[in-house]
Amino acid sequence: MAATAALTMSRLISISSPKPLSLPTTTASLLSSPSSFSLKLRRRRYASTPLKFSTTTATPVRVSATISVGSTLPNSTLSYFPPSSDDLQTVTIADLTKSKKAILFAVPGAFTPTCSQKHLPGFVEKAAELKAKGVDTIACISVNDAFVMKAWKKDLGIGDEVMLLSDGNGDFTKAIGCELDLSDKPIGLGVRSRRYAMLVDDGVVKVLNLEEGGAFTFSGAEDMLNAV
Repeated sequence: MAATAALTMSRLISISSPKPLSLPTTTASLLSSPSSFSLKLRRRRYASTPLKFSTTTATPVRVSATISVGSTLPNSTLSYFPPSSDDLQTVTIADLTKSKKAILFAVPGAFTPTCSQKHLPGFVEKAAELKAKGVDTIACISVNDAFVMKAWKKDLGIGDEVMLLSDGNGDFTKAIGCELDLSDKPIGLGVRSRRYAMLVDDGVVKVLNLEEGGAFTFSGAEDMLNAV
């Protein structure tokens, strides 16, 4: 009787006592290495959060000139060869615009395609119409030396319709903040002028059509004819 009770009690103890938990080898290895386990958890946590990317593109920074409508042009000296003369002359911006209505337009370079085929010829063609509307002087400015400007004028067969002025060192161009750095171009233009056309009345800018770089969109003779 006593033996039977002891056997029964032994079986009950065996059933109620939990068996040791058997873990897979990988899990056991992770638990034995706290740093590895922590790393796995961190990776899982970040992976569960979707990454977000902005689809908004940055707005391009537009370069602005230091000159604007209402500004008085800074004085500077430009050089040129008058028609049928080999005597180099100089003229200041002040003398060119004082008590006068003048159109000054700039090109990136003499003999360059757009400048030679469209920009300068357009002003030569419309010179009479512009002067009929009260414009006293029409002048083309370029960061080229005076000899290049003279050769360009002769090549295009221009008389006294438009003055071709040399800003050889870029002093005037820098003073109005219109430099165009083309140093990275293989053609070797270096620092030139942005393309623009302005109407100046007694030294004060009344209209300024300033192009982005060397673009030719709204600085032509027709545009200025409509603005005078």
